[in-house]
Amino acid sequence: MTHYDDAYRYNGMVFDPVREPELFDGVLSKRFFAFIMDAILIGVFLLVASLVIIAMGVLTLGIAWLLFGLPLFAIVALLYVGLTLGGPKAATPGMRMAGVTIRSTDGQRIGPIIAAAHSLIFWFSVSVLTPLVLLVGLFSNRKRLLQDMLLGTVILNAGPLTRTRR
Repeated sequence: MTHYDDAYRYNGMVFDPVREPELFDGVLSKRFFAFIMDAILIGVFLLVASLVIIAMGVLTLGIAWLLFGLPLFAIVALLYVGLTLGGPKAATPGMRMAGVTIRSTDGQRIGPIIAAAHSLIFWFSVSVLTPLVLLVGLFSNRKRLLQDMLLGTVILNAGPLTRTRR
């Protein structure tokens, strides 16, 4: 049960692109900007994690350096996405800078598991189906990408969402 009333329902879902176009204006370009910002932040966290492992390796006479055998990028990136996108603000820091947020199609925030799955499906689809899979967003009335459709999520402009949903 959501806290949104049925007036906002669109084919059984909230967020009608016809009645509320301001929720979807510029979302694809904002997603691109958010992706770039998040990639930079993940790189910074990856650098910090690497420096911590190097320091631990010096202290443990090289034993901690075995941690470099782990898929460090995947661990850092999934933790970053799971804790931010699946957190109370429902947006990564890059998404917050771009002014977008994520919701399930019934209007709820998503949790860390769905957030991590969102990231994994994105990377899997782009690597297997080529980046051309991103063109799906151009033909979707809600500017949804493949991972959004598979998981029942939608990316929205955060400003109009908070003004119309309070």
